[in-house]
Amino acid sequence: MVEDVLELKHRAGRAVRLIMNDRADLCLAAGCDGLHVGQEDLSPPGARHVIGQNLWLGVSTHNPEQLKEADATSADYIAIGPVFVTSSKERPDPVVGVEGVRRARQLTRKPLVAIGGITRANAPEVMAAGADAVAVISDLVRDPRKSAEEFFRILG
Repeated sequence: MVEDVLELKHRAGRAVRLIMNDRADLCLAAGCDGLHVGQEDLSPPGARHVIGQNLWLGVSTHNPEQLKEADATSADYIAIGPVFVTSSKERPDPVVGVEGVRRARQLTRKPLVAIGGITRANAPEVMAAGADAVAVISDLVRDPRKSAEEFFRILG
């Protein structure tokens, strides 16, 4: 995985910030720009202890209570979701919908990342609900270059 990240960093250049999911050790080993943790991973304070103060730290949340807890930590951004039905998780949390994004926006001033079932078709609605960014998996996998270009055009 470290080799893959190093290759990705080389290809993407400095304009792209790479965030490692779940693994603080690999985040440091690969020289990533930050770490993202979920509810079942290393706690935000534990993650911050490992990665230090200079790297980004993001936390996944799935309801208002988790969001409030994450907001009280040193997390640099908070993810909320799944916004829509997602096929990238075996056992996803309950869908929060666009209304969940609106509610989350009211609970934090930190950057808010919407995740789960985000597509080119629904991303504008999610951003209008208060998300600062979207995390996308499935809609990029099919035709990555074309999809990414369309996302940049839609959200740019």
